[in-house]
Amino acid sequence: MDHDESLELKDHIRGIPDFPKPGILFYDISTLLRHGPAWRAAMARMARAIKPFRPQVLAGIESRGFLVAAPLALELGLGFIMLRKPKKLPGVTLGYNYALEYGTDRIEMQADAVDKGQRVVVLDDLLATGGTLAAGIHLLREAGAEVTGAAALIELTFLGGRSKLDVPFTSLAAYDS
Repeated sequence: MDHDESLELKDHIRGIPDFPKPGILFYDISTLLRHGPAWRAAMARMARAIKPFRPQVLAGIESRGFLVAAPLALELGLGFIMLRKPKKLPGVTLGYNYALEYGTDRIEMQADAVDKGQRVVVLDDLLATGGTLAAGIHLLREAGAEVTGAAALIELTFLGGRSKLDVPFTSLAAYDS
């Protein structure tokens, strides 16, 4: 799977200053996605990292989490669940409201997306403050899933998001500032 263990993933993630607002350094995975060998290496490494969580299905958080979870589910022969913004999914949905620094947000999933007791790993592209990933974990548990772990391509360690998660967490690249 990972044909180049020496490949440095951070070399394929670019920082864009002052996006989406002044003072923010945005870690852009677009450059990783469009570099075939680096993207393959990232998915292979992520597959190895989450296998110990023994998932039966993967859940991806809209929208860049879909880019991680869907190909990874395919690689591992697992199903894929979408955790989305409100009113984006057809049929009966379950939702969870959660607090942001200023205001609230909501995440939803289809009510029949998981079976009771099914082992799920939640994935996103980036862990910052941890609010969205923690909300996804909470929502999946409300639906009856057993959330065995969470993962992201990137972790911004200086924001302390890992402390909001009550499941094992792994990332492929960590930034301290």
